[in-house]
Amino acid sequence: MSAGFNDNEIISNVLKGNQAAYAELVEKYSSYVFSLCIKVVRSREDAEEIAQDVFVKAYKYLADFKGNSKFSTWLYTIANNTAISFLRKRKLNVASLDNEKVFETADMNAGHNQVIMAEQKSKANMVTKAINMLNPDDAAIINLFYKGEQTLEEIAMILGIETNTAKVRLHRARTRLKEKMETYFSHEVKDLN
Repeated sequence: MSAGFNDNEIISNVLKGNQAAYAELVEKYSSYVFSLCIKVVRSREDAEEIAQDVFVKAYKYLADFKGNSKFSTWLYTIANNTAISFLRKRKLNVASLDNEKVFETADMNAGHNQVIMAEQKSKANMVTKAINMLNPDDAAIINLFYKGEQTLEEIAMILGIETNTAKVRLHRARTRLKEKMETYFSHEVKDLN
């Protein structure tokens, strides 16, 4: 394959029998899929295994891709579902899609901006911890909407549900997130108001 082919053209070539063309899609999206997987499972080894499964599934069902959405959205659906299924099989909690690293306390002599950044990271860590306390389905829809910046229509497509159902699930997940934050981070939540 030569450079310049878009995803749909590459997919068309693969479906016509040029199996080697699939390597272009794997190369193009491997880091994307891996990063999605590692954010959910938090284990490099598991994420690598899941990413391989994702590309095998995508190849197997490539003929089902109709081009109604971007290929990356379709691939995201497969990656998200595969990672969550993996966790359910292992009976682990879903990790946040935004795995915050521990940050150093702002130096007292540092400028005002560093203090503000530290406060923002602290708030983000608090929200991430609360999301991690949710059940996998609630955590997934919160992460898709807020961290993945997916629309309700895209979430519905990813989860295989109606848009109105996605809206209701998001509302319920927000309510449960609020309850977790008020229960476990009541002092911090008060400070936010």
